[in-house]
Amino acid sequence: MQTAPFNFPAMIPLWMFPLALATGNTYVLKPTEKAPSASLLLAKHLHDLGLPPGVLNIIQGAKPTVDGIVTHPGIRAISFVGSNQAGEYIHDVGSRHGKRVQANLGAKNHATVMMNDADRDSTVKAVVGAAFGAAGQRCMALSVLILVGDLEESQSWMEQLVEEAMKLKVGNGFVEGVDVGPLISKDAKTRAESIIQQSIDQGATCMLDGRGVVVKGYETGNFLAPTVISLNQQQHYITHSTD
Repeated sequence: MQTAPFNFPAMIPLWMFPLALATGNTYVLKPTEKAPSASLLLAKHLHDLGLPPGVLNIIQGAKPTVDGIVTHPGIRAISFVGSNQAGEYIHDVGSRHGKRVQANLGAKNHATVMMNDADRDSTVKAVVGAAFGAAGQRCMALSVLILVGDLEESQSWMEQLVEEAMKLKVGNGFVEGVDVGPLISKDAKTRAESIIQQSIDQGATCMLDGRGVVVKGYETGNFLAPTVISLNQQQHYITHSTD
């Protein structure tokens, strides 16, 4: 049995269920309710290729569905990739019911340290791609850039970073030429915008503010454009609430 996250709803199941099926197991896949379709498409393709009914099973639902799955006596192993809160719960409940549980949770690419002898152009492009790819909604997304060197040189780096980030086009991810799609939900957008505001309130400088972006034809979409925040010389870090 596996639960799959919203940000890689096809890739992560493909890490797991092909191996399970190849070794003679049946499989239950529960996609997140925020991105339910990719798992159905995978199942359809396998059905069209001749996979017998009942071998790969897709179950939709939220927490009550998860509870039913992780406590079911017919399920012997569980695989999870996602948040700390959900992963710890699934690991705890599944383990107490005698399941073998593999839980990959809370992964985060927090920071990159940039030395002052790095190639400027290629590095800036790489940082922008790492930070804003998938609208920043992935564990590999770069959150913090630490610049090593004098203040004036670091400021020059930041200005070029802002210029490069401003080139990214925000919009419907299915439209050609779009670089940054929407956040997964209204709650996710609200949380991200609140972190930006908390950072500013704590004295950080918002060099590029992505709040308030409106995409034509999708005016109510959960869009947040690239945002770059710089700490001043007196700040060592900023904090934000996770409530």
